[in-house]
Amino acid sequence: MNSQVFQTPIEYLKGVGTARAEVLKKDLGIFKYEDLLRHFPFKYIDRTRFYKIRDINPELPHVQVVARLTHKEILGEKHTKRLIVHAQDDTGVMELAWFQGIKWAEKNLVIGKAYIIFGKPGMFNGKAQMAHPEIEPYSPEALKGKGNVSLQPGYNSTEKLKTFSLDSKGLQKLVAILLDQFAREISEILPQYLLQKLNLMSRVDAYRNIHFPENATLLYEAQRRLKFEELFLIQLRLLKSKLLRTQKFKGNIFGSVGQCFNTFYHDKIPFPLTNAQKRVLKEIRLDTQRGVQMNRLLQGDVGSGKTVVALMSMLLAIDNGFQTCIMAPTEILANQHFISIKQLLGDDFVEVALLTGSVKKKDRKIIHENLENGKLKILIGTHALIEDAVQFQNLGFVVIDEQHRFGVEQRAKLWRKNTIPPHVLVMTATPIPRTLAMTLYGDLDVSVIDELPAGRKPIETLHFYESQRLQMFGLIKREITLGRQVYVVYPLIQESEKLDLKNLMDGYETMSREFPLPQYRLSVVHGKIPAADKAFEMQRFVKGDTQIMVATTVIEVGVNVPNASVMIIENAERFGLSQLHQLRGRVGRGAEQSYCILMSGGKLSREGRIRLDTMVRTNNGFEISEIDLQLRGPGNIEGTQQSGVLDLKLADLATDQEILLQARKIVEDIFARDPQLALPEHQVLHYAFASKNAGLSWDKIS
Repeated sequence: MNSQVFQTPIEYLKGVGTARAEVLKKDLGIFKYEDLLRHFPFKYIDRTRFYKIRDINPELPHVQVVARLTHKEILGEKHTKRLIVHAQDDTGVMELAWFQGIKWAEKNLVIGKAYIIFGKPGMFNGKAQMAHPEIEPYSPEALKGKGNVSLQPGYNSTEKLKTFSLDSKGLQKLVAILLDQFAREISEILPQYLLQKLNLMSRVDAYRNIHFPENATLLYEAQRRLKFEELFLIQLRLLKSKLLRTQKFKGNIFGSVGQCFNTFYHDKIPFPLTNAQKRVLKEIRLDTQRGVQMNRLLQGDVGSGKTVVALMSMLLAIDNGFQTCIMAPTEILANQHFISIKQLLGDDFVEVALLTGSVKKKDRKIIHENLENGKLKILIGTHALIEDAVQFQNLGFVVIDEQHRFGVEQRAKLWRKNTIPPHVLVMTATPIPRTLAMTLYGDLDVSVIDELPAGRKPIETLHFYESQRLQMFGLIKREITLGRQVYVVYPLIQESEKLDLKNLMDGYETMSREFPLPQYRLSVVHGKIPAADKAFEMQRFVKGDTQIMVATTVIEVGVNVPNASVMIIENAERFGLSQLHQLRGRVGRGAEQSYCILMSGGKLSREGRIRLDTMVRTNNGFEISEIDLQLRGPGNIEGTQQSGVLDLKLADLATDQEILLQARKIVEDIFARDPQLALPEHQVLHYAFASKNAGLSWDKIS
């Protein structure tokens, strides 16, 4: 095997050259042979079926006929010039039209000769017509699976590429040249026993049939093989990383449950823990006794009680002589954690401090001193926690909230603040579909809090059209009369010429007229106002000084007002499902019935209607996340774009769940019996770690 051949720059492939190479690099990211071979078709056109001319229907996407050319003529002059060719079979006549490439067609098309003609059909003056068809001479060999008479691949191209004759057909020719020359160099990277066990096609056959399938069955088998390989290699790297970490990083042992934990559990916690919370605490307790660094993802829907679990885990660390911290992505969220934890712990129980960019220098200095001398046990903050000046005496437990908003290096800086890396609990309030969690966070252990605290009433979600606005106003007035508070959320801050949306300032004026002083008081919050003003307006609402908060999505996370019972979302069809669910979670935090009103215009896209109907039908965040994944794809779920692990070429996490689960299970089995991949049959897997995107050429790792 020549492992370097697929690293060859694309300009060296026959038929490419310097000029074509430049546009391939710029428009498609094709820099080398490997990139071209992994530029997979996005569709396949069935070239196995032939139509008779009388059966042509202009509604069909494309048709293929065998017909003899009977007549051709050039009509019009200069800018209106066109070539019309008449083609006939035993059922009728159709017209073929060329408005460009006229010289080529006139020179090469021979009257009296039979051709295979393929293209989008149309009708003109009651006669079948086809503009700029693909056309090639007919021969009996063409009907034996040769040439184009098969499942023809369709490749993504661009207008610029087409000027270099690199449309789908042009790219197809380049791929054919590459496969003809170098297919034998494609090395197998899956163990032979695995191919036999799963009845998988060989790698070289898979690449041949993904580009030029002889039939639908072989295409399916090629896709199955390459999808499995893609997901298998992701799981191989994730689980190998997890294995290496457990071998490399020792963890502090929390050997005892002490006074802090027990006092809080028996005397301070204001509500009984749910069974789900107890289960997760037990998982964390076992993790912190093994002498290995814990890395656990805690998923829980809005209001499920993740913060209490995190706090009790930190108290466990404190009982064993360690300091702890929580890192949140925004000051609003950090403040919210600080307030919640102070309320739960009360005064003079455990030393807690808040460190954000807004903390004054003299207060910061005190925090730094108390951290270094070990007096400060719980530090809550933003990115400020990872500054070099922040030095812990003995950091043992780290909680990272909404992990996808932090980079890898930022998280690693926290781990390096202790000789033995602290245990890590990652929390997210965005329910993640199982398949996405297994690829995004596949190297972490996962815990799920899947029940809400007792006494919580499900939020009633309603979809109102613009014509029902007065009904919405009536509901707000009724709730305010009962002493409750209301959020009104808009997608924009100021007018947009492109999107016909209610903007926030117009909405604020409308609400002010409908809910006038002195009977009603309003706050307004959005991303363009200064942080101090934002905090002031937030606090007015938190204290109950205002009854209505008009805001953009800055209130999506970090606002906890149990008295707020109504969430109005304007132009709800413009929001993603995940964001709608997060916004809805701002209410329903008290014992009273809460409402979420989704306002929309009358015209809804199919996806918009599915999103709103889903919100009305269910409060289950995990069910919502699965639908969101199907609608938007993994690359658009918040935070996953930066992950890198989701650079999937073929596999689809929304539809290929079974393949992913199969791949995960097989990798787990492999590492269970051969953690070093030392067995002869696993030697081939060493090559898999050399390439980030599981490419075609592999450099063996040591």
